[in-house]
Amino acid sequence: MNPLLEDTSMLVHPLLLYSGWVGFTVPYAFPMAALITGRLTEEWILLTRRWAVGAWLCMTAGIVYGGWWSYHVLGWGGYWAWDPVENASFLPWLTATAYIHSIIVQERRRMLRVWNLTLLILTYGLIVFGTFLTRSGVIGSVHSFSQSPVGFFFLIYLGLVLLVSLGWVAMRLEGLRSDTEEVAGVLSRENAFLLNNLALVGICFTVFFGTIFPVLAEAVSGVKVSVGAPYFNRVMVPVGLALLALMAMGPVIPWRRGSSALLWGRLRWPVGVAALSAAALVLAGIRELAPLLGLSSAVLVATSVVGEFARAIAGRRRATGEGPGRAFVALFGINRRRYGGYLVHLGVAVVVVGVVSSSNYQTQRETMLQVGERMGIGGYELTFMGLAAAKGPTHEKVYARIAVSKGGRALGTMTPALRYYPTQQTPIAEVDYWVGLREDLYVILGSFDGRGTWVTVKALVTPLVSWLWLGGAIMVLGTLVVIVPARSTRRRAEPALV
Repeated sequence: MNPLLEDTSMLVHPLLLYSGWVGFTVPYAFPMAALITGRLTEEWILLTRRWAVGAWLCMTAGIVYGGWWSYHVLGWGGYWAWDPVENASFLPWLTATAYIHSIIVQERRRMLRVWNLTLLILTYGLIVFGTFLTRSGVIGSVHSFSQSPVGFFFLIYLGLVLLVSLGWVAMRLEGLRSDTEEVAGVLSRENAFLLNNLALVGICFTVFFGTIFPVLAEAVSGVKVSVGAPYFNRVMVPVGLALLALMAMGPVIPWRRGSSALLWGRLRWPVGVAALSAAALVLAGIRELAPLLGLSSAVLVATSVVGEFARAIAGRRRATGEGPGRAFVALFGINRRRYGGYLVHLGVAVVVVGVVSSSNYQTQRETMLQVGERMGIGGYELTFMGLAAAKGPTHEKVYARIAVSKGGRALGTMTPALRYYPTQQTPIAEVDYWVGLREDLYVILGSFDGRGTWVTVKALVTPLVSWLWLGGAIMVLGTLVVIVPARSTRRRAEPALV
């Protein structure tokens, strides 16, 4: 086994991700059967809704857990590098997210039928494409641990899927026209969902193009090129900010027609809190525009969600006289889809805080230390105490003992190591890290001399990176609230966010 796979995360991350991919075959198969048989009603939506949300849950959890594996196993201090295989998992997640939002419009207003079928076909096609990418070896990746000749067959299957599926949509186009003649107003939830979809599909297309461009360029010109993080970040930042704004506005805009007065009445407090948070961030020394907008937009989304919960809790307390806690819990029994969706949006806001903070304000330092010598980083002091060796079932390792203190107070000892495998020419780093809500301390052993008198150590202090894992957990919790079956006596809930 590849040494990088000798981790318990491999019992979780691949199974979650592939469960999501396999699970989405059901939402794809039912509407295809409806097209083939000519039963062009919305019945298949009710039959496959939980399958779609459940598959999305597995994909989300798999991506977040994959980031955790990359963070604590690969030994580079990050969790996402726009690697081709990472992108392959991200692409179907984007279109699946668009579909889960857009299907609400079809369920509620009988609109966007062709668009939703297209999103389903794209999602399933991107799942097949991702499988082809990881199994064919056509693109080099740190996450590609195996190659086989089945990649060619996946490519043929992908072509058949797109050809047959889009062909059936074209044949049934007349019967798929919308039943709703009323045009939604500019300020309506329908338009908010549509803009959300366009943004997600735009990101998907950009990431897809950046992923396959090196292959196309090499095939045409014979020159190897690479597309790095700057390309992806340049697109993700503005579109991501637009998505956050839509996440804040979407839940408070009514169906069919809204008004600017209503929208402002619902958003004035979130906007005010976001503006105050931006001012506080500027006073704290954050002057770069992108991080400032990203963090304040996350505050806008979180405050909007909290405001929706507060209004609902206040209304229920007036009607029933319940306490705040009981009223809050009761909301999920009344409409799990709506309030579970709010939790998912809150989790996204927390993830954004973690991503923006950790990617823009990480501190790192690499230096050579003699025994007894110390280095400082982010208020911590690391003292090299010596080397030791240990033997594992598949490898031997050499680890450094590093005493950590902060403000003169001893915090403990960290033991970053290098693993030596008989089948590997170079050692594999085994990082040591301390996780905290405020910041993580992350230490990597680079090299050492044979006598154990000096080592090269790289240390990183990453603020709020744990908020990424916390936000992912909130997203999973909110999705579980949505898909867990309710008691049979419950009224049918109004379609909401997911």
